[in-house]
This record gives sequence, structure tokens and C-alpha cells, in this order.
Amino acid sequence: MSLSRTKIAVAAVYLGTFMASLAISIVSVALPAIQSDLGTSLSGLQWVVGAYTLCLSAFMLSSGPLADRYGRKRTWLIGVALFTLGSAVCASAHTLVVLIVGCAVQGMAGALVIPGALSILTQAYPNPVERAHVIGGWSSFSAVSLILGPMLGGLLVDHAGWPSIFLVNLPIGFVTVGLGLWGVQESANPDHAALDPAGQVLSIAFLGALTFALINAGHAGWGAVETITAFAVAALALVLFLNVEMRVTRPVLPIDLLRQGPFATANFASFVLGFSGYTSLFLFSLFLQQGQGWTATEAGWRMAPVFASMLIVSLFFGKLVSRFGMQWLMVASYLLLGGSLLVMTWFTSVTPYWIIGPIFVLLGVALGVAVPATGAAAMGSAPRERTGAASATMNALRQGGMTIGIALLGTIMSARAVVSVQDALAMAGHDDAVILATLAVQRHAMPAGLSAGPETFRQLLEDASTRGFGLAVIVSGILGLIAVLAVTASADRTVQHDVQT
Repeated sequence: MSLSRTKIAVAAVYLGTFMASLAISIVSVALPAIQSDLGTSLSGLQWVVGAYTLCLSAFMLSSGPLADRYGRKRTWLIGVALFTLGSAVCASAHTLVVLIVGCAVQGMAGALVIPGALSILTQAYPNPVERAHVIGGWSSFSAVSLILGPMLGGLLVDHAGWPSIFLVNLPIGFVTVGLGLWGVQESANPDHAALDPAGQVLSIAFLGALTFALINAGHAGWGAVETITAFAVAALALVLFLNVEMRVTRPVLPIDLLRQGPFATANFASFVLGFSGYTSLFLFSLFLQQGQGWTATEAGWRMAPVFASMLIVSLFFGKLVSRFGMQWLMVASYLLLGGSLLVMTWFTSVTPYWIIGPIFVLLGVALGVAVPATGAAAMGSAPRERTGAASATMNALRQGGMTIGIALLGTIMSARAVVSVQDALAMAGHDDAVILATLAVQRHAMPAGLSAGPETFRQLLEDASTRGFGLAVIVSGILGLIAVLAVTASADRTVQHDVQT
């Protein structure tokens, strides 16, 4: 590949990642507007985001083998085109169902675009040092989209309506396809591709049933028949999936790679990154708008420090790796990730932004190192001819973590908020406090039968939202610290192995 075509290929890959990442961050600030316009509940909002992340994670397991077998360029270009189509469907949605369908299409397309990016870059840059710099740039470009997403999304939501946040993907998609057709060279390793239809179907069944169970528990309860049934289906699907993957010749989930310590650790860290780091976008938007009362534009600007610091740090990722080494950078990044989230436990509806902002910056620093470090560690611990499968596995676990995080943490946040409102209404003498509290939190509006002044009700909901947010970040922060232990243990084993050899 010539130097000029290599640069065009990198530009195309960066732009495709920009589009897919923008879709994640830009929709976060639009959630309250979508809830109000479509008259949906908090569970509906979980499905708007969850449909994207569910399809993204579920189909990623097959995207790598598809790219390895049929061509990385062809598969990636189809993904970009399909993502553009899904964005058009979302922009034209007038009902929650159509919006969820459009997000699902985006998710399926993103499953081809995101892991395809790392695979194409790995093929284009076989030198590990050069590859680390290019992956750092890829992460930086992703960070730019995350910065612009909340700010641009807030402006569009407040001045042009929430459908406009999906329209911005259309011109980006057209340009990306054009650059990709010219710059990216085709590569494939069909002998190493693993097409496993049974495993793919079972993985989708597992994630789908688990996501439904976790979201349904938020409004129907953990003991509801449909919730318990969905958990049972998820457990059965998981058992069958693992059984299939251990028996087939070429499983969609590379069990042999996951038996290798470094690859397994990097993928566990990737799951935590999705669960704790990426899910924070969903939590921050609701906290700032529904917990502190900011508009979409104001919330977008207040989320910007997370992504600005992420961008700045990721620009120096290559130099940081050269100086400190990959593994200890991962340890530091996940320690900072878990610690910053736990500090947010003390945020309230009246916490001033001069306290919130610096904590957001620390989280951004953690993400700025963790994202490229985890990606590089996973790709570096896999054989070059299986980069498609390795990238797909890592990204599937990250997005699976985000899917489960949005479902579980959203439900935890909702349940804690309901208890807070319920206690306040019970003290005020309302006999039907449970029903009224559930309706108030799920719809974020005053339910019929509740007599309270607008200001009193607003303050009640804000306090409840921040308490729900506090419990959610405790769970995500603890998991971040568990990742620290796993990465530290892996680093110690590597050091001991180097000493012995």
C-alpha cells in the first residue's frame, strides 16, 4: 500500500469511527427530549440506547470472522453504508418502536465498522510501534466525536429538535464510503475465519434475554414472571452457547485465545470499560438534566471536560507507552476510572460544577489511556492472521458491558429514585405512594392524583435522580477497581515470566 493510500485509508477509518462514536455520545443529551416528545418511560430510554449497544455487541462476534473470510474492506464499507441508512430511519421516527428499530440497524452496522477499524489499521501497520501511534490517533479521533457529541447534540436538540442529531451522520457516511473505496486495500484470511451460526444465534439470545430481564425489572419488578422467565432464557442460552463454542471447530468466540492470560485479561478490562466507562454517558446526561435541572445544551457543555481530557491524553498515548509500558498504564487508568466514579457518589442536586468538572476531567484522563491501551493490549496478544476475530471479541465484550451496564445501572438508578420519592410521599400521607412514585420516576412527570406544587415536585424528582445516580456509580466504580486487580495480577505474571526466561 502506497503512503498516500495508507493515509487515505487511515482517514477513512478514523472518520467511520468518528461517526459511530458520535452516535453514542450525541444521543445521550437527547434522551430527556425523546422521553418528552414520544411520551416514553425511563425503560423506553434504556431501549433506545440499549437497542444500539445490544446489536452492536451481539453482532460483533460474527463481524470479525466475516471480515476475515469475505474481506475486511468489503465488510467495513457495508457497515458504513448500513449505519448511514439506520441514521436516516432514526431521524424519520415518529414512534418509539421506529426509533428503536433505527438504533438497532445502527448497532448492527456499528458491529462491522468499529472492530473493522482496528483490523484494517493492524493490517496496514504491521510494526508494533507505528501501530501503537496509529491506534492512539484512532482513539483521539473517537474522543473528538465524544467531545462534539454532547455539545452539538445539545444545540441541535434545543434549536432543531432531537431528530436532527441523527441527520448529521448522513454527510459523514457518504464521505467515509468515498474515502474507503479509494484508500483501503482489501485483505482477508479465509482459512482462519470462523462462521458459527449456532453460536451467533445463541449469543444474541443470551444478550437479548438478559437485557430484557434487567430493563423489565426496573418497572415490573425483579420477581415479575416475565423478568424471571427472561433470566431463565438468558441462563439457558449462555450454557448452550458455551457448550457450542467448546465443540465447534471454529467458534465465533475464540475460546482458545481467551484461555491465554493476557488476551483474557484485556477482554475482561474491555468489558469493564464498557460497563463502567461508556455507560457513564447515559448516567451523566440524566444526572445533569434531570438531577440538576440543566438544559440539553448546558448539559452537553458540562460533559465536554470528560471527552476533552480524554482527547488530550490519548494524543500522547504512544509516548506514554514508550515511557511507562502498556500494562502499568492500564493499571493506572482503571484505578483512576474506578476511583473517579466512586467520588461521584457524593454528587447531589446542588453540588456546584466547580466540584463536578474536575472529577469529569479525571474520568476523561482514565478513559484517554484505558481505551487505546486496552485495544492495543488485546490486539498485541493475538496472532496477526486472527486480528479480525480478536478485534471483534474485544469490542463485543466492551459493547456488551455497555449494554448490560445501561440495563442494570439504569434499573438500579430508577429503583433507588423510586424508593426516594416513595419515602417522601409516604411521609406526606399518600396511601398509594408506591404507584405514584413509580409513575413519577419512569415518566419524569407529575402523575395524576398527586397534589404538589411544581417547584416542590421538581425538587423531589431532582433529589431522587441524584440518589439513584449515586448508587449506580458505586456499582460501576467497584467494578472498575476489580479490573485493577485483574490487570495488576496479569502484569505481575508477565514480569515473573520475563524474569524466568
